[in-house]
Amino acid sequence: MLKTSDFDYDLPEELIAQHPLDQRSASRLMVLDKDTGKVTHHHFYDILDELSAGDVLVLNTTKVIPARLIGQKVGGTAAVEVLLLKRSTARPDCWECLVRPGKRLKPGARISFGDGRLEAEIVGMTDAGRLVVFHYEGIFEEVLAELGTMPLPPYIHEKLEEPNRYQTVYARQSGSAAAPTAGLHMTGDLLAAIKAKGVDICEVLLHVGLGTFQPVKEEDAMAHQMHSEFYEVTDEAADQLNRAKSEGRRIICLGTTSVRTVESAVEAGKVKAGQGWTNIFIYPGYTFQVTDALITNFHLPKSTLLMLVSALAGRETILKAYEEAVAERYRFFSFGDAMFIR
Repeated sequence: MLKTSDFDYDLPEELIAQHPLDQRSASRLMVLDKDTGKVTHHHFYDILDELSAGDVLVLNTTKVIPARLIGQKVGGTAAVEVLLLKRSTARPDCWECLVRPGKRLKPGARISFGDGRLEAEIVGMTDAGRLVVFHYEGIFEEVLAELGTMPLPPYIHEKLEEPNRYQTVYARQSGSAAAPTAGLHMTGDLLAAIKAKGVDICEVLLHVGLGTFQPVKEEDAMAHQMHSEFYEVTDEAADQLNRAKSEGRRIICLGTTSVRTVESAVEAGKVKAGQGWTNIFIYPGYTFQVTDALITNFHLPKSTLLMLVSALAGRETILKAYEEAVAERYRFFSFGDAMFIR
């Protein structure tokens, strides 16, 4: 049995980063050799020294939407929070959402936002929450941008003064309920320098759902159900990755969402272009088909993402590195520091 408790560690609360640093690339960078377990300490801008001409760096170009809405139940007085998770294919303007307080909001209930400029109608139930249809005039994305706020993780208690700091500099395709946080360290200048060094940039897409970051509650980790997330790999990206693999070049994913995208797209040993939904769960024992190295943040205890990095470097190696990160006072989670597993 894969025991969830085997992926726990002690983290002082003061090491949970509450805000991003003034300079994106000034965060610290732990470099971990997955074969030897050796750890060295750097800054994120030093990632340029870790990359070589011919490497392929995989980026997830998803863009976070202002997915948190605060409104009021029609016919009531209590405040209601609606958090958009993913767009449904069932009908137009329909989303799977988390709704709080959920017990009072059954199918047929309606919620008003912005003095009625946006109204949500609950039309069904899902394992994760509610199916909600939105009614509005104009363009939904523009209405959402006006009335919604960034859906910061629950462990961040401070207000984000600059919403764009919860976006990567290469974010392009709207749809995520959470940021691919490893990419928050990257700057335009650093990305340009990486390209100038001869590193190939490969762009993929995965719209991140909140389920990715939730701790596993079951002691038997295999009983955990991953939420599905939409992904897309273009013909160009698939060709890039397959060519690099055939030539023995290193594929480095920037973020666990990039890992989950490229590993989901493998069919018969090759990356296949296309789009769809993935609930891939990567844990120790998994054989990586595409990913050789990973740039990532430090993840929550007992989370599927901690299991993913343990699959790449080994559980004991990862937990020892995390222990050192705590001792060295690294900053953890979404706005925290980074790790390069090579």
